[in-house]
Amino acid sequence: MNFSTLPKIELHCHLDGSLRPKTIIDIAKREGISLPSMEIDGIQNELIAPIECESLDEYLEKFSIPNLVMQSKENLKRITFELFEDAALENVKYMEVRFAPLLHTVGGLDVEEIIQSVLAGMKDAEKLFDIKGNLILSCMRTMSVDSAFEVVEKGKKFLGEGVVAIDLCASEEEGFCGKFVAPIALARQYGYRVTIHAGETGVGKNVLEAVELLGAERIGHGVFIKDCPEAYNIVKEKRVVLEMCPTSNVQTKAVNQFSEHPIYQFHKDGIKVTVNTDNRTVSDTTMANECNIVFKEFNISEDDYKQIYLNSVEASFADSETKDRLKELMA
Repeated sequence: MNFSTLPKIELHCHLDGSLRPKTIIDIAKREGISLPSMEIDGIQNELIAPIECESLDEYLEKFSIPNLVMQSKENLKRITFELFEDAALENVKYMEVRFAPLLHTVGGLDVEEIIQSVLAGMKDAEKLFDIKGNLILSCMRTMSVDSAFEVVEKGKKFLGEGVVAIDLCASEEEGFCGKFVAPIALARQYGYRVTIHAGETGVGKNVLEAVELLGAERIGHGVFIKDCPEAYNIVKEKRVVLEMCPTSNVQTKAVNQFSEHPIYQFHKDGIKVTVNTDNRTVSDTTMANECNIVFKEFNISEDDYKQIYLNSVEASFADSETKDRLKELMA
């Protein structure tokens, strides 16, 4: 299968993990921001996580440089536009991009300005390219519960305007869900959909709690349901969709190598899986590359790919009109 020409859907992509290295250098030069290198090769070495990462925490260290250049409305708009352009050029037809607004307040922007800027970049790209998008607001698990309430409250005016969901991300500790029950419940009340990073770093029970306590409809990664029968069963029974990211999962040592990734085993057992990049720059990947990895490791068939594509359409937080159009592309 030629995955570069097939239509693709991406549901799990972080804005701050997907910047063009050239753009980082360009903004840094213009704004006098100090970088470890002003050469493309040098900055790529700083941005791309090695496949031999020791852990998720080491992987997350790669986000410090991108955030240096994501502190103005103009930069956020440009970076978002370029991400959707890059995705459209590899035939991604729909993409949900997530970002944590509170990471972009260092230069004085407020949360609403940050969301507006990212929305503007997405909508400009939609006008020029054959791609549709929506935004997911991420709350950082390393921040306070009050900070999650702030994101939920300030983001609600953009529901129906391109913001569709709330997320919890960052370093994963066992039992984190209990801390965030109240803000996520409020988000659901306002009309946010819910996707939660869980089960990425060895704690399958976090997935169980994300579904039971937070009402997660989708799970970011979810690899470790393989070690927690209760989590596995609830994901399967409630048809909770897993946003799986093979390259990232090897880098963060969720799995040691691609052949050990449970994505195909889950798929064959009736769990709804999707394929995603997680971070295009930090993981040095594309959607075509992620699909090729799954194809080469597990020899998936055209029917398998079609089913995963349709899983992604159904699990997306797009409106029904967009979903119908996306289904037609795989008819």
